[in-house]
Amino acid sequence: MLSNQNETIVAVSTPPGRGGIGIVRLSGPLSITIALPLLSLRGELEHARAKFAEIIDPETQTKLDEAIVTYFAGPNSYTGEDVVEIAAHGSPVILDLLVRQSLASGARLANPGEFTERAFFSGRIDLTQAEAVRDLIEAQTLYQARVAAQQLSGALSNKIKPIKQSLVELIALLEAGIDFAEDDVDVTPDSQIVARIHDVSKLLAELARTFERGRIVHSGLALAIVGRPNVGKSSLFNRLLERERAIVTAIPGTTRDLVTEKVAIGGIPIELVDTAGLREAADEAESIGIQKSREALADADLVLVVLDASDKLLHEDAELIASVEGRRALIVFNKSDLSQSSFEKQIPDQGMRVVRTSALTGEGIEELRSAILELVQSSGSGAEDAMLTNVRQHQAITASLDSLAAAEKAVATKIPHEMLLLDLYAALRQLDALTGETTADDVLDLIFSTFCIGK
Repeated sequence: MLSNQNETIVAVSTPPGRGGIGIVRLSGPLSITIALPLLSLRGELEHARAKFAEIIDPETQTKLDEAIVTYFAGPNSYTGEDVVEIAAHGSPVILDLLVRQSLASGARLANPGEFTERAFFSGRIDLTQAEAVRDLIEAQTLYQARVAAQQLSGALSNKIKPIKQSLVELIALLEAGIDFAEDDVDVTPDSQIVARIHDVSKLLAELARTFERGRIVHSGLALAIVGRPNVGKSSLFNRLLERERAIVTAIPGTTRDLVTEKVAIGGIPIELVDTAGLREAADEAESIGIQKSREALADADLVLVVLDASDKLLHEDAELIASVEGRRALIVFNKSDLSQSSFEKQIPDQGMRVVRTSALTGEGIEELRSAILELVQSSGSGAEDAMLTNVRQHQAITASLDSLAAAEKAVATKIPHEMLLLDLYAALRQLDALTGETTADDVLDLIFSTFCIGK
């Protein structure tokens, strides 16, 4: 998809459909030349200044709409090129007319993500920042948006720069030792080389550990609500959603299929999964539902084991608790309004937190949300200004660490520095790939093709 930046591109940059405002964006050397015949301006276009304009009907040469036009002169624009943005009323007919007239005047329809791709190639942003643009657009919670905004401002890039600099300095030191060995330049001692490799590896390992947290922030988690029939799973599901989504009746086994909804807890998107009650199935439909429930339990990142506080602890409850041992799970004693007994003591100590709730009255629901958030936060490192948020970034850091480990092993086995440098350069290339300085074209195509058209 790699674009020819000598071409001028055009696209509608607002979502499809009707709205109060619709924006057509042009980027490239002919942006102003193409835009001006479409408009009747009040005054000349000035960099970063919004101007009132009228959109001209090409057939009648009369006013068709009113618009606000903003011009950004390259290189001080999003793409690094001349950019014109026409904000008209959000009529698909008007926006389509502007695009078609632009195409007729020499522009080309932009590919998905091509505006951001041009920003990347012009050096306005690096690849981690380009990915942050996509993350910001796709954010489902305010916390996700804040993290994406930090990445867009260069938080991850700024974390990488000093690490790369340390690695470059080590490479330069070894290169000098090889090139000027006959000019009385001291050969760097092995202990110093290992110490420098270790320092770089330590920083990269710390960054690698942020991936689990970053993955959770970016993609969220699945939380399965499991238990025997009629313990209040669907009622808890509705309470956490704060609306009536799952059917609730006094008849055991009402839920036959999985019911899923997303909710934000502490800014983290969590997919709640309400499951069928786990018991011996009464019919084929319930049997299928129970099988799906067991699969959801196996796949879930977090588990709520719901017990009935008004009933005695049954063998099935104990088996379910034992099945989630070692996983991120909570035990929830629901229907606490019906009983004040404390038969929690009957539960084997599995190291799981116990929360008492009443889905009927709302008692304990906030405590349950807090307990879920604690489980989420235990899934990765704490809040970070810079974190790895996708597999590509994590793979680059991991590959760099592997190359550094190979380099450290090479020092220990007294391999010549010329060979050692191959491993160090391999580690450096992976860090360059992280920010996009040496990323292959097909990888860039894959990344930018996931963007929406107009961005």
